[in-house]
Amino acid sequence: MPQRGENAADVIVVGAGLAGLVAAAELVEAGRSVVLVDQEGEQGIGGQAFWSFGGLFFVDSPQQRRMGIKDSPELAWQDWLGSAQFDRDDDLWPRRWAEAYVHFAAGEKQAWLREKGHQVFPVVGWAERGGGLAGGHGNSVPRFHITWGTGPGLVEPFEKIVRAGVEQGLVRFAFRHRVDELVVSDGAVTGVRGSVLAPTDLPRAVATPREAVGDFEFAAQAVVVTTGGIGGNHDLVRANWPKRLGTPPEHMISGVPEHVDGRMLGIAEDAGARHINRDRMWHYVEGIKNFDPIWPQHGIRILPGPSSLWFDGAGNRLPVPALPGFDTLGTLKVLRESGHDHSWFVLTQSIIEKEFALSGQEQNPDLTGKSVKELLRQRLAKGATGPVEAFKSQGEDFVVADTLEELVAGMNRVAGSELIEVESLRRQIEARDRELDNEFAKDLQVVAMRQARAYRGDKLVRVASPHKILDPGKGPLIAVRLHVLTRKSLGGLETNLDSQVMRTQDETFEGLYAAGEVAGFGGGGVHGYNSLEGTFLGGCLFSGRAAGRAVARQLG
Repeated sequence: MPQRGENAADVIVVGAGLAGLVAAAELVEAGRSVVLVDQEGEQGIGGQAFWSFGGLFFVDSPQQRRMGIKDSPELAWQDWLGSAQFDRDDDLWPRRWAEAYVHFAAGEKQAWLREKGHQVFPVVGWAERGGGLAGGHGNSVPRFHITWGTGPGLVEPFEKIVRAGVEQGLVRFAFRHRVDELVVSDGAVTGVRGSVLAPTDLPRAVATPREAVGDFEFAAQAVVVTTGGIGGNHDLVRANWPKRLGTPPEHMISGVPEHVDGRMLGIAEDAGARHINRDRMWHYVEGIKNFDPIWPQHGIRILPGPSSLWFDGAGNRLPVPALPGFDTLGTLKVLRESGHDHSWFVLTQSIIEKEFALSGQEQNPDLTGKSVKELLRQRLAKGATGPVEAFKSQGEDFVVADTLEELVAGMNRVAGSELIEVESLRRQIEARDRELDNEFAKDLQVVAMRQARAYRGDKLVRVASPHKILDPGKGPLIAVRLHVLTRKSLGGLETNLDSQVMRTQDETFEGLYAAGEVAGFGGGGVHGYNSLEGTFLGGCLFSGRAAGRAVARQLG
């Protein structure tokens, strides 16, 4: 450690999630001393990334080519621009970050990760297919590469480097240290001060006590903030909710732990940092309540295939492009206009067996445990995966029935209302079912199902053979109540391409860097208005790497 004393280092990294670990790992490899500060305990290292499915966005990867997918940087950039829809003066740095990230995803990203021991599952997923036009939102081709080992498998290589830094005397862990203020001297950030929180041995991600038992102050030549977004703070989500998506729901569930509270955004802003695009956010519309919750209001996202029928809270089928897996925020807007905080999937046992995946490493033990045997048993054998069947039998949002009358009665019981009428639902389902009598159809969801099965990855493990919902041989019938699931901030602290935080669009804030979600995954909003799936973790990797390397260069 540096000679200035035990409370000083070359660099302070605030936040021990993926972006913080990547930045710290880069600094360790450059021989720099680091204090890694986090308000949670050491058991929480890896942050939200630990809980993730581990999906990453690659462009023209070997896995894509083996699956017959023709991708290119030009197509990926077209998709990014169509999704981001950059339209503000504040999008100067986000757009530059976006272009740099697409080239990274098409270039050295996979080789860099592979050198650290990272591996991916060979079947590439097609997530967030978009709004229906080539120049609009969505992925034109499958690009969702699942980490072999899911979130823990992505965190592990960087955690290993950081822990080696501890052994070398380069890294000091300061867990249960909550930063309350950035120390600014002569216009430059020179440290942090805050409260030491009472120790806790509570499990990872469980809500922890906030009792302060002391104070601390650390000094450094640079501070890197990597503390995530606002998804665990529903009041802050509602306060920043964009008018373009309607009114915020009265009821939401959380896709992130409670400690994802947005505190450091306000602290950095108070110190003089520029916070932009705060009304851009990403919340899922396929959330279900976890029957075995870890954090408060814990929700799990269904990653759906394209076959489930989607209805609003009153039983009206959602319009195109509000189809499962196509346009997340477009569907959120439609649902907010419906006047209900919940919606419904209606499907069959045959669909749930092939098409339901659950986000999160703990919901995918075969992939997380890197078990080929379990993967074959769970994914390719008859029946849904064990975690999906557990939710079907124990989750309060699931209704299973042999007849439509019984299904609707269960849906109304779960919702606590009598909004859904049997005959109305029957008419809508039968109209869709009749479209399957021919090889051609005008129902765009039916067209999308057939087109999805033209991709052999989807046909193999992701999309059920098209069939009629009311075919008793495909039953039982299943309804799933869906909630808005808070997840990501798309705006954040504005940064240049070195992850330096900006005071204005043209002036950097000396000594202050930011990476990951707190920086809008780069620049203060690299995604613009919409995300292409697999780019959140990738944004943490790319911006964390940029921050660590830039600070190391600055220190000489």
